[in-house]
Amino acid sequence: MLQIGIVIYDDAEVLDFASPFEVFSTAARLCDSAPWQVSLISENREVMARGGFPVKSHFTLVDFPPVDVLLVSGGVHTSAMANTALLNALREAGDSASWVTSVCTGAFLLAEAGLLTDQRVTTHWEDIADLRQRFPALDVQENIRWVEDGNRLTSAGISAGIDMSLHLVEKLHSRKLAQDTARQMDYAWQQ
Repeated sequence: MLQIGIVIYDDAEVLDFASPFEVFSTAARLCDSAPWQVSLISENREVMARGGFPVKSHFTLVDFPPVDVLLVSGGVHTSAMANTALLNALREAGDSASWVTSVCTGAFLLAEAGLLTDQRVTTHWEDIADLRQRFPALDVQENIRWVEDGNRLTSAGISAGIDMSLHLVEKLHSRKLAQDTARQMDYAWQQ
């Protein structure tokens, strides 16, 4: 069974992690046998997400299993960018993951951890200029929902993370499952 790990931190944007979680867990429910397990990973078991939303993660940075898909949530990432333990865990997990992905400003954390170097990427429209300035070797794309470059997937903000996650369901399983998942979620998938 594949392991999908969604990394969150204090001030993570709720829909940047909750929406992909919903996509992957809904897709798994629609299968005869679940093709993957999805879990939240954070430095501490409890996280205070953006807007004061309390979240309890499945795993911490020291006890999470190896992941096949690493997804890093966006949010207010300033403190997370200076968190050595978080960056080291991302680097280690990303080095062995089949897919390394992010929603919104999660791309900053992947770049800071050295998991995005010169790939085509995107992030939330409001953070495009900052991503370009901070990581000039990245080929930052604008006006696009998500970008795939090799086994790296990055998306723009919030709802674009749903589109990217559905694309990943298609890559990991099938187009039919991605379409069925979007329909189950009553979501108009922008491919």
